[in-house]
Amino acid sequence: MKKIAMAFVGIISFAAALFAQTVSADQAKEILKKIDQSTGYYGTDFSGEYVLVQDKPGQGSSITSAIMYRRDSKSMCTIRITGPESDKGKGYVQFDKNIWFYDPSNKQFTFTAPRDRFQSTNVNNSDLRPQNYSENYDIESAEETLLGKLDCYCLSLTAKKKAANDVDYAKIKIWATKDDCLTRKREDYSLSGQLMRVTAIPSYQKVGGRSVPSKMVIQDRLRGQKINGKLKYESTQITVSNVSFQKLGDVVYSKQYLENMSL
Repeated sequence: MKKIAMAFVGIISFAAALFAQTVSADQAKEILKKIDQSTGYYGTDFSGEYVLVQDKPGQGSSITSAIMYRRDSKSMCTIRITGPESDKGKGYVQFDKNIWFYDPSNKQFTFTAPRDRFQSTNVNNSDLRPQNYSENYDIESAEETLLGKLDCYCLSLTAKKKAANDVDYAKIKIWATKDDCLTRKREDYSLSGQLMRVTAIPSYQKVGGRSVPSKMVIQDRLRGQKINGKLKYESTQITVSNVSFQKLGDVVYSKQYLENMSL
């Protein structure tokens, strides 16, 4: 976990803008649309295995594994928790813009929101689904800049008034590579401008001509602890593997599927 933390610090520490060049308003809108498109897999189903390693300074780490199924064209998603053993059989299902959490211990479904934390990690439910920045945010500024050695666009966004209750964060900044508009870093802010989270996506994998994150790190800037005089923040690393874009049956995106898989 120390190596993970050091790698994350390395990713976010080299984000200083060098030779920044302003991007026109029309170009910024097109860039944001491409960023949106890169987060979803439309016209096909998606499945993949996820491993989330949460590091709590002073408390150690915990591991959650899951299998995700998505049909982004219809905003449908199912997640089966496969580990640890105490959580095995739990899951999430999204349809009709609602997200339901299933607990096999009482065989009950309870409503959960996109902004709620996924399995008590530093990951929000919305982090695991396609983004719709263009609809929910106004572009305050956009420029060409460097993120380490990567040529990127940096967009600063503010939530639209009509979307204020639908988004997780009032303000965000996104760094996306210029050649493919893949998100490499995101900072989440409160309305007052307080930095709340930092997300880094250091690597992607190509599957069937599509780009899928292979590693993500989300650092919670509101949760931390001083260790040997230094403040260390909670973070969760996500690893994605065994990605497939094969067609899945409709039953996968149902409450019945989670109930049957937990038996």
